[in-house]
Amino acid sequence: MHELMIRVLAVVAGVGLGAIFFGGLWWTVRKGVASRQPALWFLGSLLLRTGIVLAGFMLVGAGDWRRLLLCLAGFVIGRIAVSRLTRTVAPAAPPTELTDAP
Repeated sequence: MHELMIRVLAVVAGVGLGAIFFGGLWWTVRKGVASRQPALWFLGSLLLRTGIVLAGFMLVGAGDWRRLLLCLAGFVIGRIAVSRLTRTVAPAAPPTELTDAP
């Protein structure tokens, strides 16, 4: 039972890390596009997000490849969740005018 709890927590931690990484990426793109210095936003965000995720994987994995794999699976689930939550509906294309001229 104890090992099952650890494995479930590894997946949950992976989901959280995925949400932090990809949610941070979404936030960075929104802020960086409007910024006067987008390179600083993107570079700073990349370093921060990658550092957090690597530290999280090292803590969760703790030398056990099974926990690391479960954390990675949770990370992918977090990516899918953030992708679905941040999806925006594209505006409809303006109607094209039909003419008889070539």
